[in-house]
Amino acid sequence: MGTEEITPGLNFIRSIIEADIRAGKNGGRVHTRFPPEPNGYLHIGHAKSICLNFGLARDYRGLCNLRFDDTNPGKEDVEYVDSIMADVRWLGFDWAERLYYASDYFEKLYEYALHLIRAGKAYVCDLTPDQVRQYRGTLTECGINSPCRERSVEENLDLFQRMRAGEFPDGAYVLRARIDMASPNLNMRDPVLYRIRRESHHRTGDSWLIYPMYDYTHPISDALEGITHSICTLEFEDHRPFYDWVLDNLPVPCHPQQIEFARLNLNYTVMSKRKLLELVDKAFVRGWDDPRLPTIAGLRRRGFTPEAIRNFAEIVGVAKRESMVDMALLEHCLREDLNKRARRAMAVLRPLKVVITNYPEGKVEEVDAENNPEDPGAGTRMLPFSREIWIEQDDFREDPPKKFFRLSPGKEIRLKHAYYIRCDEVVKDKQGCVSELRCSYDPESRGGWTKDGRKVLGTSHWVSAAHAVDAEVRLYDKLLSVPDPSAEKEEKDFKEYLNPDSLEILKDCKIEPSLAEAKSGDFFQFLRQGYFCADPDSTPSLPVFNRSVTLRDSWAKIEKSQQEK
Repeated sequence: MGTEEITPGLNFIRSIIEADIRAGKNGGRVHTRFPPEPNGYLHIGHAKSICLNFGLARDYRGLCNLRFDDTNPGKEDVEYVDSIMADVRWLGFDWAERLYYASDYFEKLYEYALHLIRAGKAYVCDLTPDQVRQYRGTLTECGINSPCRERSVEENLDLFQRMRAGEFPDGAYVLRARIDMASPNLNMRDPVLYRIRRESHHRTGDSWLIYPMYDYTHPISDALEGITHSICTLEFEDHRPFYDWVLDNLPVPCHPQQIEFARLNLNYTVMSKRKLLELVDKAFVRGWDDPRLPTIAGLRRRGFTPEAIRNFAEIVGVAKRESMVDMALLEHCLREDLNKRARRAMAVLRPLKVVITNYPEGKVEEVDAENNPEDPGAGTRMLPFSREIWIEQDDFREDPPKKFFRLSPGKEIRLKHAYYIRCDEVVKDKQGCVSELRCSYDPESRGGWTKDGRKVLGTSHWVSAAHAVDAEVRLYDKLLSVPDPSAEKEEKDFKEYLNPDSLEILKDCKIEPSLAEAKSGDFFQFLRQGYFCADPDSTPSLPVFNRSVTLRDSWAKIEKSQQEK
């Protein structure tokens, strides 16, 4: 395609599609598909692919299928099927009635294999897997023809039919394409099409004893569904000649175009399904929805929103070259979304008691607190205020450093939405640790205003001790301690780079009473702490919150510094 055909401002995939539409290719249709393997939970890389495939169909008034590539029964499970469908829907996309499985086509795939055998394009081979690898050759040496390559059509048909009938043990035979053992592309050196595998399938049970390979199944499934643009990640670029060979040598209804783009690589985490499965199976994490994982289920439990993930996918875009994306960009997208929508709330994570000695005992008053300054329609709520309150331990220093604007002996701070207080006395326990502060308040300073016009630099959040609800708060950090283990000089197992501080559980937190009724997935900005969401473990008797992201936005700072340059 010449450069004159490319519309400025489009990514290369959209440019290809628009050129096809202008040329009348496929009758102007755009039909994509998202084809996950049901052998694990989806991660943020799959989310990018979901947004791309469903987004293209939406923008070009086309269709997008959801198809499960269920050709490897030993690693597949209905649990994964259900989780994938839930993730796609949660991201905001719908496949309508276009839900398919590769197993829907098992009989047709078998018939097409017979067609290849009859055409002399496939043969049954009894080499062992090690021999197949040995005969394949290398990048610099041609492969060697299998001794089975010259079997007659009749013998190949007989053996293949007997493979299906279960006459041979696993591994005894495979069906291979007859292409070119001297091809510079190793994927074209007589690749395997079928293998014998006695494993029960989650949909077809024990009715099949042979299963097709992915590279054979995928192009046929695309063609049977009328896909126009088969979009996949860059590692399949070398597989494209075989994709085309399969379609060119079978009487399929159409020939989709395979287009490859660079997969998403995100620093400080792992994106390999194999590695994620290892972390789950060996209990390094609590499950596929552990908030430390980049799985969609984990991100959802951590408090990420579908809007933030879709925006992230849009910003990252698609490219032909592999690159590493900064985790800070994903966090930035979440902050941008939650800052506009999250209700503000008071939560003290590491409590220190404050007794306001000149506040009347037994008195309780309510102060008005805004729910979200970014959303005027969010309204306000009333917070109880009393003689005893909780503040953060970090908001007090007995011997404060310079530019410490929080509470210290003799100093004054503002309590958010309430009064000015001054620290008059520090109470310590037997171990010499600060256990309580005795303070006095200015009754004329409610709302942060004073008659004499004085101002203080420090503002602290707080919770009334008599009304506080005990809560558990889980602080999550990056999964890995280094950005990219593969870039480290010393080669280690990736698990050696797991961040030991990726999870901190705080058991004695104090939250404002309204948070006790938070439902799983409800999100909030805990003032000065970050964005949090209620965990599925949360109950009214013991609310549990996950920190989704801190308030500090390093990506925004990076962007600003780049613009200033």
